[in-house]
Amino acid sequence: MRFVPVKHVEQQSVLALHRARQGMVKARTAQANQIRGLLAEFGLVVPQGITHLYQRVPLLLEQANEELPGLFRQLVQQLLEHLKILDRQVNEMEIQIQMWHRSNPLSRKLEKIPGIGPLTASAMVASVGDAKSFNNGRQLAAWLGLVPKQHSSGGRLTLLGMSKRGDCYLRTLLIHGARSVIYALKRKPPTTGWLANLLARRDKNIVAVALANKNARIIWARLAQDREFRSDYVMP
Repeated sequence: MRFVPVKHVEQQSVLALHRARQGMVKARTAQANQIRGLLAEFGLVVPQGITHLYQRVPLLLEQANEELPGLFRQLVQQLLEHLKILDRQVNEMEIQIQMWHRSNPLSRKLEKIPGIGPLTASAMVASVGDAKSFNNGRQLAAWLGLVPKQHSSGGRLTLLGMSKRGDCYLRTLLIHGARSVIYALKRKPPTTGWLANLLARRDKNIVAVALANKNARIIWARLAQDREFRSDYVMP
């Protein structure tokens, strides 16, 4: 049985920032979808993305000034102001997380890994605590729910999809970071390498989870064994 590692006050405060930011992001997304849905009921279509709302909603309200009731225009403007407040709060929390990230040597060490940014690095350091509580990198990846679920019997190995157990927030950050690495490789695709070979024969979603699994193991090696990251490292 693996128990939850005890966190000190600083770790818990950083995780509180992450949880609050996560809630603000969900509220911002819900507010943006609500504005887009209300406008769609009047035949005004706005593309997805908060930037499009900021740019197009005032213009749409001005163009449809005579067609839309004043009560509705005032409502949309109030909702748009609320969306700006949520967006500003999310940015303020991200600045606070980045400040803590720059002041923590372990978090800065993880940032050197491709696909690991300040958000992921700070969340991993604050959540994992002492990485030596895990025997190896696979245990950390399993703790995050990034290993395949097994349904094996009688010596026959059957691997299913990832288990989705563990910390959903950390797993999401790692997978999104892996997607950014894959997106960057598409602009300048390499001809060789583990990631290039995997992309050539598997779906990009499977590759993203595999890369997130690999990054989780690299994180364990950096935190538990104090090893430096080398992009050209080859297993002996």
